[in-house]
Amino acid sequence: MTALFATDLDRTMIFSRNAFHGADAVEKECVEYYEGEPLSYMTTTAVARLRELAAIAPVIPTTTRTIEQFQRIHLPGAPWPFAITSNGGNILVDGIPDPAWRLSIDEQVNATGATLASVGAELRSRIDGSWVSKYREADELFCYLVVRPEAVPSGFLAEWDTWCRANGWSASQQGRKIYTMPDAVCKSLAVAEVRRRLTESGELREGAHLFAAGDGALDAQMLKAADAAIRPRHGELEELAFTAPNLTVTESSGILAGAEILAWFHAALPLADPV
Repeated sequence: MTALFATDLDRTMIFSRNAFHGADAVEKECVEYYEGEPLSYMTTTAVARLRELAAIAPVIPTTTRTIEQFQRIHLPGAPWPFAITSNGGNILVDGIPDPAWRLSIDEQVNATGATLASVGAELRSRIDGSWVSKYREADELFCYLVVRPEAVPSGFLAEWDTWCRANGWSASQQGRKIYTMPDAVCKSLAVAEVRRRLTESGELREGAHLFAAGDGALDAQMLKAADAAIRPRHGELEELAFTAPNLTVTESSGILAGAEILAWFHAALPLADPV
């Protein structure tokens, strides 16, 4: 293979009803149910394009979701030889978490920053129920808040991120969630590891190009590390006006951007042969 594709899922490939951005009439398929109710969708065009792409090139679903949250998505193109969950903290190989990768991540977190327990305790001391509806810890790796965005105190995120960065972590907000993440837990590092394994096994040609897509601050490093990348015209990176020399921005926003990203992936295939 001459190309590898890594893509974020929520609000890049799959979309809740609140993220359609006015495209309610477009034909869609539900790809995730939660407690028996439809939750996430793709356009029928995106479903076909992702299935076709996965049949001819390695595609790596790359998400901040936990393993359990990822496994409830019926993502077209499965089964996935590799998938990345927990923001890079776990690599799934044929659906099974790779213990060696997770051990290396845990060792890096312990060596380079504060523990999840101490970070969680500090975070909980700074919040209250007037603007936070949930505090959660994910796969024993990181934590996040579910908030009412309009009620988040002015300056909270910047102040919390400053504390985190002094302790080997960082904070970012995506919609209703504020993530607190150790520096060692990073999508780009996990994608690089999958790329190395595919190259070592001969499934990916040496020097094969990496194409990536994502919409949030937690995707930025992965996008910058790719040979070429694309982000949708919505989300946290849009709000930050994030750009890079290798970056394309979609014309569409919302669920239509997912199909546009997949069209861009397909168009990249003829350009993927290394020089």
